[in-house]
Amino acid sequence: MFKRILVLAPHTDDGELGCGGAVARFLEEGREVYQAVFSAAVRSLPEGLPSDTLVREWKAATSTLGIPAGSLVRYDFPVREFPAWRQEILEKLIILRRELNPDLVLLPALEDLHQDHRTIAREGIRAFKQVSVLGYELPWNNLEFRNNCFIILQESHLQKKAAALACYRSQSHRKYCREEFVLNLAGIRGAQIGADFAELFNLIRLVIK
Repeated sequence: MFKRILVLAPHTDDGELGCGGAVARFLEEGREVYQAVFSAAVRSLPEGLPSDTLVREWKAATSTLGIPAGSLVRYDFPVREFPAWRQEILEKLIILRRELNPDLVLLPALEDLHQDHRTIAREGIRAFKQVSVLGYELPWNNLEFRNNCFIILQESHLQKKAAALACYRSQSHRKYCREEFVLNLAGIRGAQIGADFAELFNLIRLVIK
């Protein structure tokens, strides 16, 4: 149904965390996948690591999923300050819409508690008013989440997701980056619809052409 997909990631690891399995499936099926990241979150790095650590890890992670380097876009907005840059972010999103013309956009859920994630979600649905939009699940940031859209996955897709997350060595202390978490969450979401594995999304807008 969708041929050109754009993933909007507030920070360098959010795209892999929220929809890495779906991205692996889409690429396997021959669809075009692009990813735009809005901050390398330098101030969130553990002390002593080089400032470009997350950028290098992001490039390795997206390459592991199979996203071509030419399909990556990176901006450098300051982490935890996105609300103050709302208009500038919206303008970047409008440029992406014109240049890429995606028919599906994946972004954080509208209910996400993180201020940067919420800014990307709200400006994203403004910029892509005529496009199908799904909000990806980041359980540690969601007080509530509508279980109304599932993408069924194979274990191979989740292995790619886990391998991509393993590239973020600077974030290895986070429990949600571990392979067992990836598989367990996907197993729960799959069980909800009678499948082995799935990723869960909020259906924000569906455009059928």
